[in-house]
Amino acid sequence: MARVGVFVCFCGANIADFVDVPAVVEEVKKIREVKYAVYYKYMCSDPGQQIIKDAIAQYRLTSVVVAACSPRMHEKTFRRAVSEAGLNPYLLEIANIREHSSWVHQKNKKAATEKAGDLIRMAVAKSIANEQLHEISVPVTKRALVIGGGIAGIQAALDIADAHIPVVLVERSPSIGGRMAQLDETFPTLDCSQCILTPKMVDVASHPYIELIPYSEVIGLEGYVGNYKAKIKKKASYVNFSLCTGCGACTQKCPVKVPNEFNMGIDKRKAIYTPFPQAVPNKPVIDAEHCNMLLKGKCGICSKVCEKGAIDYTMKDEVIEREIGAVVVATGYDLWDPKPYEEYGVGRFKDVITSLEFERMVSASGPTGGLPIRPSDGKVPKTVVFIKCIGSRDEAKGIEYCSKICCMYTAKHAILLHHKVHDSRAYVFYMDVRAAGKGYEEFVKRAQVETGTTYLRGRVSKIYKMGDKLMVRGEDAQLGQVVEIEADMVVLATAIIPYKTNPALARLLGISYDKYGYLSEAHPKLRPVETAKAGIFLAGCTQAPKDIPDTVAQASACAAKVCGIFSGDALKKDPMISVVNPDYCSGCQNCVQVCPYQAITTEEIPITRGSKETRTVAKINEGVCQGCGSCAAVCRSMAISLKGFTDSQIINEIVSI
Repeated sequence: MARVGVFVCFCGANIADFVDVPAVVEEVKKIREVKYAVYYKYMCSDPGQQIIKDAIAQYRLTSVVVAACSPRMHEKTFRRAVSEAGLNPYLLEIANIREHSSWVHQKNKKAATEKAGDLIRMAVAKSIANEQLHEISVPVTKRALVIGGGIAGIQAALDIADAHIPVVLVERSPSIGGRMAQLDETFPTLDCSQCILTPKMVDVASHPYIELIPYSEVIGLEGYVGNYKAKIKKKASYVNFSLCTGCGACTQKCPVKVPNEFNMGIDKRKAIYTPFPQAVPNKPVIDAEHCNMLLKGKCGICSKVCEKGAIDYTMKDEVIEREIGAVVVATGYDLWDPKPYEEYGVGRFKDVITSLEFERMVSASGPTGGLPIRPSDGKVPKTVVFIKCIGSRDEAKGIEYCSKICCMYTAKHAILLHHKVHDSRAYVFYMDVRAAGKGYEEFVKRAQVETGTTYLRGRVSKIYKMGDKLMVRGEDAQLGQVVEIEADMVVLATAIIPYKTNPALARLLGISYDKYGYLSEAHPKLRPVETAKAGIFLAGCTQAPKDIPDTVAQASACAAKVCGIFSGDALKKDPMISVVNPDYCSGCQNCVQVCPYQAITTEEIPITRGSKETRTVAKINEGVCQGCGSCAAVCRSMAISLKGFTDSQIINEIVSI
């Protein structure tokens, strides 16, 4: 005979304000199988959990129903309490009377109360048919894959490796460092970007637990948490890194020059090049799209001057495989193209540049020696106008969201301009100043007070040329008047957008992404670095725009999650997954087609015991299955059932109301 205990939570006022909880409990007590029912203000609290434990022992309960908030919030908490009381944790049932009742019927307390009673009655009926389940043990390959070598990938890789866990770090560029390597100084402390980044880059290259694979990309991922197999394509560098000493002779003698993408095309690099002076690894690669030897079979100067014989024009792309247990995705960000702002003269006026171009100019290792210059004539600008929110918060031409860091890096650029050109004058057109961070508001005020930067709240309507000057026409909303500024240079604070390959990478990894292309976390508050696919985590701007401190914190959080997975020799997994009864399976493979996790394959079994003839049946990989139930829904022969949601359990719920 079933002996069910029902525990109803007030959830503070979230439930009790809209549901007559005492009345619900009195109604529940009338159910034959309910041997104990009680309410408490916070059932998830320690006293609330103790009430459950004591009741299980005192009333010899065979199953427990907790009527509270979403099981996503506290199901693990209640399962642990039930388990500590000696009951199988999967004999617990959650009735969600907050999201499913009180929150959706706030204007009708009677309806909310009746629905809460129905939900609890259904949960009681289901709990009677619940079965004891036990966690699945999945073996773990203790090696992590980090995709992306920016500051997020570097931090995650170092934190994981410092725990003596092997890491494979894959970076698409010839060097790690990412966007942070392009920065001069960082807000709000104005410490040198390279000074704080380069030591970490060197640590990655020298760490005994990190395998650095630059100039490569992940092209395949199969398996499941703890047992993934990654395919990595190493692009041909045409330089044997084991022989190359990084002397630079080949780069000096190469006759081909192309725009330097690291410096935003302000200067040129050679066809054989090292991305920047502090690059790690500090070895050159040959750009196959511009090398005369590879394109035309003529030249070969780099090979002639290389004393170590490191140049190899016959090198091919290579695909390597690595067995790994978890993945950290840290692919970084790109910058929005401001060309839609035609009224700003983008592409027509050389002296209208982007913030990252300005950043490379003021960098000590940049193409102009750390001094901002006008691209049109090479002169040092004295009056510079900075325009914020170019592409951000603009549904008409750009994107809806705020890029988060533009306010801060614009303030930084105003300060750097004053440091480099002491008699300069800066103007900033803005919609709002969003300086949410430690020391951020003070930093913006510093830009306004110490450098005399003029902040004008309003949008720029037009930029036109007058002589060698740029006339910037906009509004000052605070004064309620149109202003016009004669500028030497205009700097556009362009929006952050996800890297262009994010959607393709998401599909490859089997995770979701939003309409902008950012990879989606499992829960924005409770699981901000996890994805819906177990063992895959997100760090940095691959998930959303963020600054360096937030990026580093998120990367370390990912590392902690990875270390948690690898903390034991096996991974414990929720047993509420699908199972196949091969006696009923017809081999139609509908389940194979609908499974979003590729958890179902087929196998051949004897038609009858001892028979040599075989038939095809479905086979579920319990390590991959996430218990979504899609397979059970499409199985025409009813050969598949989902543990915890069997037909008898669901029918019990339906009949109860």
